[in-house]
Amino acid sequence: MVSTESVAAAMGAGKYAQALEEACIRFGIVSALEKAHFLAQVAHESDGFKTATEYASGAAYEGRKDLGNTQLGDGKRFKGRGLIQVTGRENYRTYSLWKYGDERAVLNPAMLAELPDAVDAAGWYWTVARPKIPALARADDLVGVTKAINGGRRGLIDRGERLAQAKKLFGIA
Repeated sequence: MVSTESVAAAMGAGKYAQALEEACIRFGIVSALEKAHFLAQVAHESDGFKTATEYASGAAYEGRKDLGNTQLGDGKRFKGRGLIQVTGRENYRTYSLWKYGDERAVLNPAMLAELPDAVDAAGWYWTVARPKIPALARADDLVGVTKAINGGRRGLIDRGERLAQAKKLFGIA
């Protein structure tokens, strides 16, 4: 059996490879198919593991009450971070309360771009914040997984290419 760490490394995960292996175990992402979907999505969201911080300024999220961005500057402060680009004050708050029992990620949003939180926030989003994602991944529903992560089909071609690569590396293509 091929390890998640070796597949992640082959996909360019670098410093994140071992943490992704550990996260899959911790978050119950165990089937090769679900792991392939998870790695494909985080690879896309992080621009091939080049960044754990969204390139855009975050200004587009300003005033987005659906993200909990209710204070001036929240859009930029709580722009996408982590390998799955967790976005918005409320998501940062909910993640922080889940992991730490306090609001430290709200007080220091940049921590979501650093290990271990960059990977842990992705695992949390995949299994806790969006609990329907694992079943969609196990059903091999790329469109469904993509919509659950970003609300639409943005980047679908790239996500599909990364999924094909991950499946091949896991030996399930």
